[in-house]
Amino acid sequence: MTKPNLLSGMQPSAGSLHLGNYLGALVNWAAMQDSYNAFYCIVDLHAITVPQDPSELRANTRRTAAQYLAAGIDSDKSALFVQSHVPAHAQLAWVLQCITGMGEAGRMTQFKDKTQKNGQESASVGLFTYPILQAADILLYQPKAVPVGEDQRQHLELTRDLAMRFNSRFGDTFVIPEAHILKETAKIYDLQVPEAKMSKSAADPKGLINLMDENNVITKKIKSAVTDTEGSVRFDRESKPGVSNLLGIFSLISGETIPALEARFEGQGYGALKGELADALVAHIEPIRNRANELLTDPAELDRLLAEGADRANELAEQTLAKVYERIGFVRAAR
Repeated sequence: MTKPNLLSGMQPSAGSLHLGNYLGALVNWAAMQDSYNAFYCIVDLHAITVPQDPSELRANTRRTAAQYLAAGIDSDKSALFVQSHVPAHAQLAWVLQCITGMGEAGRMTQFKDKTQKNGQESASVGLFTYPILQAADILLYQPKAVPVGEDQRQHLELTRDLAMRFNSRFGDTFVIPEAHILKETAKIYDLQVPEAKMSKSAADPKGLINLMDENNVITKKIKSAVTDTEGSVRFDRESKPGVSNLLGIFSLISGETIPALEARFEGQGYGALKGELADALVAHIEPIRNRANELLTDPAELDRLLAEGADRANELAEQTLAKVYERIGFVRAAR
């Protein structure tokens, strides 16, 4: 039986992925490789919707690829590729922009959130049309499932709307994708501001655990994580967000349930919880970091793996784009 297609990706907007990227996405991606024909992308076109240093972007793209592989993405099972290596992403995005209403694009909450701080005048048109490029990313690979966080649900709804609109106007072309919403338990919060999701844009770098952090840095960040004055190790997201975040991370890393962890640390205080969690994280992250660094010592081999993935991605993406161009009335290029 043919496996269904699946597409997901992350931006190369930092030198390291963080624990939220790993536990919230990469762990799930690795687990889904056997059940799906998976396409995993480093979305560098999305990265340039905000200013980037070219040399940093190039380096971060390779570093992101190395971390995907080190964290369990198997290039034999999945097509691992860089978005800009597949021209059909930008080509399909233009077609979809031409069937998207201005009001429809303007209702995307992420654009509103990102421009609230600096104002719309400072935002690029690319940032405004970002969700339409994201729709193109998805629809090119005709996936049935798209693993996304809850914060991307609105963008996936736009993707579904555009796919149905295109199919209605031009004939059945796209599979209508379903959201595979990643479990809420996999949401990792900032260590310094535990009410906020762990994010590369965090105001305080001490709030992030990065996959490329050295062991002593991981330990220091966990030991300085915000808790509260109560002293009891129990899960309560509303009144004890810091402790609850540490318990959630520990549960995901160790496989122990949160009630089992609460029982284990009963009466021991936060120092014991932080000490054991730091040790568990170091033991888990160290081999990933070491493998990523090993891959980065041979950029030619890393680029070869990405080129192989792009070949596989281009094959399917070009088939989809050819069908789209035919349906909307473009003259086929003579060969």
